[in-house]
Amino acid sequence: MSLPPPFDIFINHRGMDMKRNIAALLYDRFVHLNLHPFLDYKTMKLGDKLEEVIETAIRDCTVGVAIFSPNYCTSENCLKELALMMECKKKVIPIFYDVNPSDLVLVDDGIYPTKQLHRFRLALQLAKGRLGISFNSSNGDWSDLLERVSNRVVETLTELDQCQ
Repeated sequence: MSLPPPFDIFINHRGMDMKRNIAALLYDRFVHLNLHPFLDYKTMKLGDKLEEVIETAIRDCTVGVAIFSPNYCTSENCLKELALMMECKKKVIPIFYDVNPSDLVLVDDGIYPTKQLHRFRLALQLAKGRLGISFNSSNGDWSDLLERVSNRVVETLTELDQCQ
């Protein structure tokens, strides 16, 4: 398996909710801006080891875009990715898509071991504590959302590049 060069942006999302709308639109927008985004189904190839490729993409990326949707907290994969981004101290830009930050709660239903539950809750808390972009899909302006997110990502990449 050959890994592509490091990615500028890792797009974290709940596939069932976001894959064919905002995640894909952001991916295309970033590519149009000559950036290197990672979006699982657009970036990975048949035969790739999911966990290995995703972990490498997160560790090597510069910025994370976390798209929080109403069902986000029910996805172990989303929570693992978010936790890794936070543990790697990535700059994460949250998008609260049809959800308020206070709605993002991880219920202890016995599925996760205590240590993992704590890890996921800490990552969620850290993400919710960041200034994000809220979007209501029923009356929001999609063009404005894409522009705001891409502008913020470009600003962040520029800021981080200047710090190095």
